[in-house]
Amino acid sequence: MSTIGENIKMYREQRKMSQQELAIKVRVGTATIQKYESGEQIPDTQTILKLSTALDVPASELMEQEMYNSSGIDPEIEHLVKEIGVKRAKLILRKAKEFSEEDFLRVMQMLYEIKYGQSQ
Repeated sequence: MSTIGENIKMYREQRKMSQQELAIKVRVGTATIQKYESGEQIPDTQTILKLSTALDVPASELMEQEMYNSSGIDPEIEHLVKEIGVKRAKLILRKAKEFSEEDFLRVMQMLYEIKYGQSQ
């Protein structure tokens, strides 16, 4: 299970940002970022919003705690794969990884319109 500190560190490293660079953007000390990442201290709501802006991720993702089962797969994903079948899941995922974020959102909108009727 990941903590907010682990999420901060993961997103900071993904963006190739140092603790000092993040601290400057959020207007806190480097030691504070270290404490957040180590779990010694938990940021307040305002700081979480600043961190999410600096890291360009939704605040909800920073606070999200991922739970994995013994196979290392998110339980919801495992359930969905069982529900639709492995072959369909593989086909969907193979195609989805080829799309840009914008294309993916357009496809999701089209699927929504097919299922629930035309857009308004």
